[in-house]
Amino acid sequence: MVRGYAHRWRGLVARVRRNPTHIRLGAIAIDTRALAIFRIGAGLLILADLLLRSRNFWFFYTESGVVPQSMAETMTADNAFSVFFYTTDSSVIAALFVVQALVALLLIVGYRTRLVTIAAFLLVVSLDHHNPLVLSYADTLFRLLLFWAIFLPLGERWSIDAVHRDRAPRVSVANLATAAILSQIVYMYLVNGYHKRESALWTGGEATPLIMGLDNTTFLLGEFTRNFPTLLQYGGLMWYLMLLASPLLILLRGNARLLFVLFFMGGHASFALTVRIGAFAYVALTGLVLFVQTPVWDRLATLGTPLWSRLERPDIALAQFGSRVPYPTLLAGRLERTRWTILTIAVAIAMISLLVLPAIALAPFGGFVDDEDGPLERVDDRASIINVDQPDWSVFAPHPRTVDRYYVFPAETESGERVDVYQDRELTFDRPGQELQRQFSTYRERFYMNSVRRGGPNEIVPETYAEHLCENWENEHGEGLAYVNIYYVVEQVTLETLDEPEERPSDIEPIYYHSCDGGEPKTILPSD
Repeated sequence: MVRGYAHRWRGLVARVRRNPTHIRLGAIAIDTRALAIFRIGAGLLILADLLLRSRNFWFFYTESGVVPQSMAETMTADNAFSVFFYTTDSSVIAALFVVQALVALLLIVGYRTRLVTIAAFLLVVSLDHHNPLVLSYADTLFRLLLFWAIFLPLGERWSIDAVHRDRAPRVSVANLATAAILSQIVYMYLVNGYHKRESALWTGGEATPLIMGLDNTTFLLGEFTRNFPTLLQYGGLMWYLMLLASPLLILLRGNARLLFVLFFMGGHASFALTVRIGAFAYVALTGLVLFVQTPVWDRLATLGTPLWSRLERPDIALAQFGSRVPYPTLLAGRLERTRWTILTIAVAIAMISLLVLPAIALAPFGGFVDDEDGPLERVDDRASIINVDQPDWSVFAPHPRTVDRYYVFPAETESGERVDVYQDRELTFDRPGQELQRQFSTYRERFYMNSVRRGGPNEIVPETYAEHLCENWENEHGEGLAYVNIYYVVEQVTLETLDEPEERPSDIEPIYYHSCDGGEPKTILPSD
């Protein structure tokens, strides 16, 4: 046994002598196959997001909808960047959607990958700034990962870039950029766990059963899983502990890291099947691929599947297509070295600004960086221009939401009839069905309704929505509106009422009152 350990030690020393960064950088090394899958996944996420947003194109992204450009500029940071801010023409906006889709396709095939990644990032930021009222933490995480990806060689493998490169692809990459993107994911998990520790519901495991009882967010298997509250309690407690232990995603190596990564992937897969929270699970799964190390990819390669074999030989799989694509030389020699120097400096500055300073601010002694005019505040002001400021990552934290919500818009038509114009039914405050998430046509509408509920500056969000209803209701229903009210109903969810919404205590909360002719608003209640 002693000889075995001595042999391993001598082998380790020999590897370190050949490559002094072996120990220091192994934990942050990313296999180039993982980078390729991340690149393809990012492109597919952009395409899927564009298709899903297109369902609400007129409602959310044109001047005739509920978020005109003037409101978008009001709700974003000063000097926020968006190519959409240069036009209000719906045809041009639609064309920009198409351009973004084409950029996503170029990212998937890996053509001029770094330039395309920059273009994709700027277009994603632009679209998010174009309507900030429908965004979630999924959009925030995706923007940040795409930002860090700018500094990574995403086109090293399985790409048109790889076909035209005159050298073999690197097995892995380890540098400041790999440290940054891996740290971003760990930072997100760790800060979320840090917030959750404040809630006895999370530390005791009761949070997950209560979340699964929220009918306006759960779907698919969500209703089924709430039948197993004890199992959900253990699962929720395990997830909370995993968040606190998330630095192990970087510190662990080999099979131990793979197992930990699979635990996180399993958690996000369960979210995708139970909770309607947008693309968060898919963005996180795409990011977690980066933690899968080289030995795992090597084992997959030994399986010898036809698809994998073609991916491993891009000169065969892509040569015919890639050879037909124009590929002029852009940089060479000294310019290439200068570019790498600039990238290194840029990623170092970004790491300090977007990861180190926010981490210090969370520490007990970190108040000096987070005061009203501290360095973190100044960084956030500048980072918000391109939407890469670090959020507080309070996903279901510090306290999980334990209330269900549905919306009622009492309105009075010009003839005096009273209706609920949101649910398009006779006026009542009764629950609109068992599955409250069905009240939203898309998951982005749910995020938008959260913005309506919060009001925005000077109640601009509900006011604009009410005015939109006043202007468009007659076109669809043949009669105009005189008054519109906006309410939401809150149901208190407990472990005893997970499947019995009729037993939950509820309250009616007003949001906004509006008169369609600009006169005095009127309070509208059911006739009974």
